[in-house]
Amino acid sequence: MNEIVLINISGQDKPGLSSTLMKILADYHVNILDIGQAVIHDTLSLGILVEVPKESGSASVLKDILFCAHELNLVSRFTPIDRDNYEHWVDEQGKKRFIVTLLSRRITAAQMEAVSKIISAYNLNIEDINRLSGRVALEKEHDKTKACVEFLIRGELDSSTQIRSEFMEISQRFDVDIAFQEDNIYRRNRRLVAFDMDSTLIDMEVIDELAIEAGVGDQVAKITEQAMQGKLDFSESFSQRLALLEGLDAGVLEKIAKRMSLTEGAERLVYTLKQLGYKTAILSGGFSYFGKHLQDKLGIDYVFANDLEVRDGKVTGKVTGKIVDGKRKAELLQEIATRENISLDQVIAIGDGANDLPMLSIAGLGIAFRAKPLVKQSADHSISTLGLDGVLYLIGFRDRDADLF
Repeated sequence: MNEIVLINISGQDKPGLSSTLMKILADYHVNILDIGQAVIHDTLSLGILVEVPKESGSASVLKDILFCAHELNLVSRFTPIDRDNYEHWVDEQGKKRFIVTLLSRRITAAQMEAVSKIISAYNLNIEDINRLSGRVALEKEHDKTKACVEFLIRGELDSSTQIRSEFMEISQRFDVDIAFQEDNIYRRNRRLVAFDMDSTLIDMEVIDELAIEAGVGDQVAKITEQAMQGKLDFSESFSQRLALLEGLDAGVLEKIAKRMSLTEGAERLVYTLKQLGYKTAILSGGFSYFGKHLQDKLGIDYVFANDLEVRDGKVTGKVTGKIVDGKRKAELLQEIATRENISLDQVIAIGDGANDLPMLSIAGLGIAFRAKPLVKQSADHSISTLGLDGVLYLIGFRDRDADLF
């Protein structure tokens, strides 16, 4: 009967190791059942699950591997695997796969321990752990760094609600964002990203800036904050704020547009998405004047926002057309997806306010970005510790992948 053996090789990595080891296995007509390799700080860890033909004999194969490893200054270890154990392992591949992603300025052992403990408590098995972020110099300031580790786990869950809740609790305790997703075909095949604009794609609330120019900054800011927290209906609050802008010189629109600044990571995210062939959209309860400014700057495909009414060079305190509120954002997202022949499972929606929740809830990946507590608790995913380009990690993008562009 053929024998099954797990071969583990570790030591200093160097070119040609795999070729040398595979030559030995090939000479004995060995079948490769599974293989995995990791190199951390130039140190190799290689695992090969092999089926050794009866006529070859495992003793001869392992002796030659042991001798070769010794010559290469490597450590080798061999573990025989019985057939029942192997078949049980094969049967495990039918279980669901999930991705747990940790994002922070730096990843600590305490964060990893807390996440691993929850995974274990739900009888989920960690199959792989990968670093998606780039290498960081020790002297670099932590508030400028990005760190991301991704767990691939397997198992069965009746519902993801409770485990998401537990991950949210430790994310607040350990200053880390934790995303939990099913590893399905849609995760690796997103095609459309829709952004809220104010306090998401840009790091300001335009209506507050307009209010400052109109001399009603404090009044409008208070209403804005209540609306963002979900304490006021968006359309009602929007109309109240807008009315306070009546008589404002329309020339200030260009002035504010010039001082608009992008959120950390926004430009990199949009550029990368374009290189990957994604469609992008701004769905904003703000104003189309500023959305179109960003469209020209970033190459956004679609912009839907409110058209500020201007007469005789003055803002009237009204908008033309239907107000783009939360419900309308969700409708627009569906319309764009239909137009582009994209499933909603392939859509990513990103926003920070309560009026973004409808579109976050229908998107395959809805992300609350630097959002208010109510929004974070209601959304399936949130990013608060990193910039907007942290979204790339949630689709499995590695920092080193940028070198391919």
